[in-house]
Amino acid sequence: MKHLFIYLASVSLAIASIGDISSFKADFIQSVTDDKEKVLTYNGSVLAAKPQNALWRYLSPVTKDVYINANRVTIIEPNIEQVIIKRIESNFDFFNMIKNAKQIGENTFIAKYNSSKFTIITKDKLIYSISYQDEFENSVKIEFQNQIQNTEIAPELFNPNIPINFDIVRD
Repeated sequence: MKHLFIYLASVSLAIASIGDISSFKADFIQSVTDDKEKVLTYNGSVLAAKPQNALWRYLSPVTKDVYINANRVTIIEPNIEQVIIKRIESNFDFFNMIKNAKQIGENTFIAKYNSSKFTIITKDKLIYSISYQDEFENSVKIEFQNQIQNTEIAPELFNPNIPINFDIVRD
């Protein structure tokens, strides 16, 4: 009975910590594996804060910043001096998806959004990785390092700083 209580308490804490995230900072390694088992690896850092703000800063193999604000994505690509601004039609909410994830193992959660399934692995009450299949049937795994959850993130960090000489493509 004592072991059951400890297990249930730890599960409750894991769910509470994953469900109560209001901000997230981390370094990441993103691996994209195609149907021929070819792997492309990216790395960088991510900042995210409620309600729906994120900045994915890719450092390698290419440099680019991806800003996500509610219904808009802005991609700044310095190597080609171009900015792509897209309107997002869906209401994808990362924090709500995490909050509604169902626990299927001690440190494993499944979240669904539209027809996609995301597998979330936690370690020490922090998000360790997220895996999913993208719209091209590639397997995507994002592993996080140096994670910090629920810390203050300045809102202005989510405002794209577009160099004046860059071409702007609106999609």
